[in-house]
Amino acid sequence: MKKLILSAVVLLGTMSIQANVLPVSKDTKATVIVQTEYTEVTADAVPAAVKTALQTAYPGAKLEKAFVNEKKEYKLEISVGDQKATVYSDVNGNWLKI
Repeated sequence: MKKLILSAVVLLGTMSIQANVLPVSKDTKATVIVQTEYTEVTADAVPAAVKTALQTAYPGAKLEKAFVNEKKEYKLEISVGDQKATVYSDVNGNWLKI
C-alpha cells in the first residue's frame, strides 16, 4: 500500500512538472543609427572662431577639407606634418570630438 501511494505521488509530480509551461518573452530591440550628413565647404566658409581654435590646438596644422552639417557642426580634415586627422568643432570653435 505504501508503494502504491508513493508511486501515485511520483507520477502526479512528474505530470505536473511537464504541464507547467513558462511564458516565452520576446524582447525585440530596434537600434536606429542616424548618420549626420556633412556637405563640403570651402576653407573660406569656415568661421574665424573655428580657424582660431584650430591654430590654437594644433599649431602649424593645415586645413585640407572642411564639411558642415545642418547643426552648424564642422568636420575638419587636417594635416600636421605627415600626420592626418579628422576633428569636429561647433560654430563657436568648441571641440566636439578629437
